[in-house]
Amino acid sequence: DNLSDALKKLKITTTDSTADSLEGCLDCLLQALAQNNVETSEKIQKSGVLQVFASLLTPQSSCTAKVANIIAEVARNEFMRNPCVDAGLIPPLVQLLNCKDQEVLLQTGRALGNICYDSHEGRNAVDHAGGAHIVVDHLRSLCSKTDPASEKLLTVFCGMLMNYSNENDTLQSQLINMGVIPTLVKLLGIHCQNAALTEMCLVAFGNLAELESSKEQFAYTNVAEELVKLFKKQIEHDKKEMIFEVLAPLAENDVIKLQLVEAGLVECLLEIVQKTVDSDKEDDVAELKTASDLMVLLLLGDESMQKLFEGGKGSVFQRVLSWIPSNSHQLQLAGALAIANFARNDGNCIHMVDNGIVQKLMDLLDRHVEDGNVTVQHAALSALRNLAIPVVNKAKMLSAGVAEAVLKFLRSEMPPVQFKLLGTLRMLIDAQAEAAEQLGKNVKLVERLVEWCEAKDHAGVMGESNRLLSALIRHSKSKDVIRTIVQSGGIKHLVTMATSEHVIMQNEALVALALIAALELVTAEKDLENAQLVQILHRLLSDDRSAPEIKYNSMVLICALIGSEPLQKEVQSMAFLEVISKLRSHENKTVAQQASLTEQRLAVES
Repeated sequence: DNLSDALKKLKITTTDSTADSLEGCLDCLLQALAQNNVETSEKIQKSGVLQVFASLLTPQSSCTAKVANIIAEVARNEFMRNPCVDAGLIPPLVQLLNCKDQEVLLQTGRALGNICYDSHEGRNAVDHAGGAHIVVDHLRSLCSKTDPASEKLLTVFCGMLMNYSNENDTLQSQLINMGVIPTLVKLLGIHCQNAALTEMCLVAFGNLAELESSKEQFAYTNVAEELVKLFKKQIEHDKKEMIFEVLAPLAENDVIKLQLVEAGLVECLLEIVQKTVDSDKEDDVAELKTASDLMVLLLLGDESMQKLFEGGKGSVFQRVLSWIPSNSHQLQLAGALAIANFARNDGNCIHMVDNGIVQKLMDLLDRHVEDGNVTVQHAALSALRNLAIPVVNKAKMLSAGVAEAVLKFLRSEMPPVQFKLLGTLRMLIDAQAEAAEQLGKNVKLVERLVEWCEAKDHAGVMGESNRLLSALIRHSKSKDVIRTIVQSGGIKHLVTMATSEHVIMQNEALVALALIAALELVTAEKDLENAQLVQILHRLLSDDRSAPEIKYNSMVLICALIGSEPLQKEVQSMAFLEVISKLRSHENKTVAQQASLTEQRLAVES
């Protein structure tokens, strides 16, 4: 009843009421909200009193702070936020941000923050009224003040900006352009003893850190140093988790990666790993995962990675190596991914292979052959693939038995594992004739490759299978390998590969097909005919968009194909001479010369 009376009085008497009677009504509303916020808010909405509040929000009135407080309380309910906007409360609230009274500022900040929470309309209205700019200015001017009242106000304003921009790229960009990031970083440094304000800063960071433009701004501040300093003080899991949530998106930036390494984050992460590795408590398992994942992320930056590698002598590198034989799948995974990240330049790869890393990775793979962990398989294969890139490592890795270790995963039905397996084998046999011949005569492998060449749902696996088929021929130059591939039905895939949208794949296919035509034309003749190779070559030579090397290798292939009677007939029936004579004037000299030679060959044969 008191509430109903107060609402009636408010409606009637706002224009000519005394301050005292007004205060009494407002106190009554605040009491009712404290007892039952939802029900009271519903009554306030139905009464139409929200519109009245707009006229009470004036800097001169002694009731202003209470009115703003009531708005803040009702706006805690989702169903009240749009009515607050519709009642025209945002413009007068934003105007109040210019007043000097701390209590008014505090309640106004709360009211605007709550109205903005998950409300598109609320945010738009605050944006339209220019509220964010004033709040950012307040943060700047209050930043260095450490008295309790100022810290409370800073906490409310940080929260308001967070609600204002949460999951809204446009408004986040607006705040970044207003220069809020350096201010927030400064706040974190000055007020690190204030838990509520620190927490609000971290949430605001997490909110902004996803945007690329924010990372560039963060990189110009000492955020790395402040976050690491704060992290070292934390004991509670939730607080650490909160800092991790900010570190992860920031660490995607290479400049910040290096700053975090220099600020000592790696040592913190290694310590967490050491403390949590043998624990099965849920929080510890989560921390172990987050810390080791973040460690791997820091190694994605070239400079940060090289700094931690320290010529292979670095203590961090040594610690990460010790993760690989661990019993924790999470650490095995992080260790293998870290090695893959360290293996991003020839010097590191050569050093690691010479120091026995290959055996560690093969032992790890061995533990995951039967019903293994797919992510660990994928990571270990990634590391081996990267290590196999330098020429000097290939023979060493082959003699260590890497090809055999990798072939154990041929049965895998997991596309990511298939993809890395194929890439590792392709890297290993590059310019290694003996290994290419051995693998190319392996019927099980070739049949699996032919099967994967049809994996239409997995373009990566399909592409890598085609490339490995071609590589087996190109590097072995072996008749036995070609016969194995013909018998397994691989020819049609190499012909299709010649039409790939990637020039490098087209070229690899044409070179392999030229070797087939030169070494085993009779064996492959029928398959080449069925796959319509001659028509495809005509198309590649007629197409102005074909790269010079594609035109050159297509003509080399035509010259080889006319050694087969049925294929020669196809060539003659398709007016190749006309297309090739045009290529004699091609701007690329090698193409033009090959066109003259091919024209002569075709003229002789006809």
